[in-house]
Amino acid sequence: MNLVPDLAAHPERSRGRARPEHDEDPRGPRDIFQRDAFSRDAFSRDRDRIIHSVGFRRLRHKTQVFVAPDGDHFRVRLTHSIEVAQIGRTIARALGLNEDLTEALCLAHDLGHPPFGHGGEDALTAALAGAGGFDHNAHGLRLVTKLETPYPDFDGLNLSWEALEGLAKHNGPVTAPNWAMAEANAEFDLELDGWPGLEAQVAAIADDIAYDNHDVDDGLRAGIIDLAELIEVPMAARHWRAIGSRHPDIAPERRQRALVRDQIGTMVGDVLAETRRRVAEAGVATIDEVRAAGRALVGFSAGLAEEEQALKAFLTDRLYNSQQLVPVRKEAQRVVANLAAAYRADPKLLPEAWRVDGDAIAQLRSIADFIAGMTDRFALRRHEELVGPVHLPDRF
Repeated sequence: MNLVPDLAAHPERSRGRARPEHDEDPRGPRDIFQRDAFSRDAFSRDRDRIIHSVGFRRLRHKTQVFVAPDGDHFRVRLTHSIEVAQIGRTIARALGLNEDLTEALCLAHDLGHPPFGHGGEDALTAALAGAGGFDHNAHGLRLVTKLETPYPDFDGLNLSWEALEGLAKHNGPVTAPNWAMAEANAEFDLELDGWPGLEAQVAAIADDIAYDNHDVDDGLRAGIIDLAELIEVPMAARHWRAIGSRHPDIAPERRQRALVRDQIGTMVGDVLAETRRRVAEAGVATIDEVRAAGRALVGFSAGLAEEEQALKAFLTDRLYNSQQLVPVRKEAQRVVANLAAAYRADPKLLPEAWRVDGDAIAQLRSIADFIAGMTDRFALRRHEELVGPVHLPDRF
């Protein structure tokens, strides 16, 4: 059962793009709105622009959990983003929302991450303490509105208002925007203090579902998460028992994979039921009413939300803060901090395009832009060239 159709984002009702465009270049059978199977609407154009961006390609060498992993089967930011898009599109389709916009937001939600994930972000935040700090969500918006430059007439990807709103607010209203988000918002008012449309809310919950479960999968594969401890967590425990009942002779490795798959299915089903309940309870009939609802309309039920928080707490304790990964995170933070210090001490070490004359704050922010764009392996290589050796364990 779909939601009321008017709750979906419609290209013909889009608030448009910040800069006008003219379809004079040879771009194939593309139209601003989707008219037939061979054309592209505004939101699928947004998705395509994200996929073809430099920032998106760099995600294949950026940390998800493990720094520059040498195992072919571990997730990186790129594979995580693709998995989020798959889950998000499934939810959007079931709810009758705009699938292209949802997919675009899912694919782009981590574009602003620096090398080494949240550890790298913490180091950049400290390095920019005197220049407004660093926030990966705001930097993602900065990337698509300013730093990506594939077009001759303007900076950025010139995404639709709805796509930019979703990137800025997919985690909810932004009441205290940092400098990067405030700059982007000044050029195209995204109404930061309100809730976003449902497609952005779906992208946020799809992110949670993806990393909750795929980090479990990677943690088990790496031997950091202990299976016996995992299946004491309420959500994992009930699924583990159910799989064993259905398949009593299943091999342990297959049972682990079934656990991840079944948890994803349960979480998606819960989101669908709970979202329909909340929408009916709120009585919203238009996107503007969704934005004015004052709360998230996409989410888990109270019972599953409690189980999901317990799973997150387990992952924080047993994986993210494990004795194997904490030293890796500290070394990664040292790399980012040292690079920022080196470039600040001698801006001539930067490529010429990233040097800013005369304005110390602008130069520091440009240094952060440059570092944030680095992949894990490029940052490691630059540190070895400019500062000295990096001491990371071979596996992580």
